[in-house]
Amino acid sequence: MKKCRTVFIAALIFAFVLTSDVDAQTSGKRVVESVDAPKVTSPFSQAIIANGFVYTAGQIGTDPKTNALVEGGTPEQTEQVLKNLAAVLKAAGSSLDNVVKTTVFLADINDFAKMNEIYAKYFKKPYPARSTVQVARLPRDAKIEIEAIAVLRK
Repeated sequence: MKKCRTVFIAALIFAFVLTSDVDAQTSGKRVVESVDAPKVTSPFSQAIIANGFVYTAGQIGTDPKTNALVEGGTPEQTEQVLKNLAAVLKAAGSSLDNVVKTTVFLADINDFAKMNEIYAKYFKKPYPARSTVQVARLPRDAKIEIEAIAVLRK
C-alpha cells in the first residue's frame, strides 16, 4: 500500500513537471523585429520564436532603406529576399546556417533556375528542406517570396 502511494505521488509530480514544461514552452512565444529588414505594416510579425525555432514571415525583395522593391528581376529580388531573411534571423539569434526548411513562392515557375542559382550562394550543406510553388500573385507584384523555419543557435 505504501509503495503504491509513493508511485502515485511520483506520477503526480512527474505529470506536474511535464505540464509545467509544456506551459512554459507554449507561453514562451516571442516576437522578432529587425531594423535591417523591411518594416511590417500589416498585422503580422517579421518572425516568431517558439519552442527553440524561429518561424519567419515571408520576405519579398523590398529594400529596407527605401521601402521599394529592388530593381531588376528574379535574381535581384532573390538576393534581397535572402538578405532580409538573414537580417530577421540574426535579430532572432539564428542565421541562414540554422535554417531547416524554406518555402519559396515564385510568380513564374520558369524563374526557378534563376532563383536557385542565387539561393545556392546563401545556403550550405546540409541544405534546408525546401518547397517551391508558383503562385498567382505576390504582394507588390514581387517576383519571389521566401519564408523560413530555423533553429536557434546553441
